[in-house]
Amino acid sequence: MADKKPGSFIEFQNVRKVYQMGEVSIEALHDVTFTIEKGEICVIVGPSGAGKTTLLNILGGMDRLTSGKVLLEGVEISNNSKREMASFRRYDVGFVFQFYNLIQNLTAIENVELATQICREPLDPMTVMERVGLRERALNFPSQLSGGEQQRVAIARALAKNPKLLLCDEPTGALDYVTGKQILKLLQDTARQTGMTVIIITHNSALTAMADRVIRVKSGTVTEQFVNEHAVSVDQIEW
Repeated sequence: MADKKPGSFIEFQNVRKVYQMGEVSIEALHDVTFTIEKGEICVIVGPSGAGKTTLLNILGGMDRLTSGKVLLEGVEISNNSKREMASFRRYDVGFVFQFYNLIQNLTAIENVELATQICREPLDPMTVMERVGLRERALNFPSQLSGGEQQRVAIARALAKNPKLLLCDEPTGALDYVTGKQILKLLQDTARQTGMTVIIITHNSALTAMADRVIRVKSGTVTEQFVNEHAVSVDQIEW
């Protein structure tokens, strides 16, 4: 493991990712450099195909970069072994995706409990279910829940791991407008109340208003990044 160096909570340094498709090389990311501070809500925004998900997958330890460095709390994680990367995903990162990826034959609370069995300092599953407003639905199966409720279970599952980092890839993409706003408010409230660092990937520029930090991505690289001094509640955003 690399020596710890002072710096930002998350640092990307000249990250490049090339996928090899037979004889063809596809450059998904190039010269990606940015920082994110602890406890921030960071919105990474850009059009489809801009490289947002590749960036998130590298940060979450689900994909390896081709060159450059990624540091978490001053420690380089981008050269971790497969075993170290698996531990990082297990203990330090919570994932929320566009599609909820719940296990259909387990109840809502059982889906959350499953996540707590693989981490060091899990939160109480029912407490987390209460936080996401689903205490009364804990014994329901996913098929008995609405899309918004299923996404709440997915968020509860991620939060119950008590991760350092919550990564959300288009978390409202499968939801209607009103439900999507409720989910974003839940993510915003979670960051504010717990101090967890929350990163949200989206193609919707309106969501930048809720962020402490905004990173714009286009054609595989960062075109703009800034701290938003006037972040507003999701309630106040229209799109």
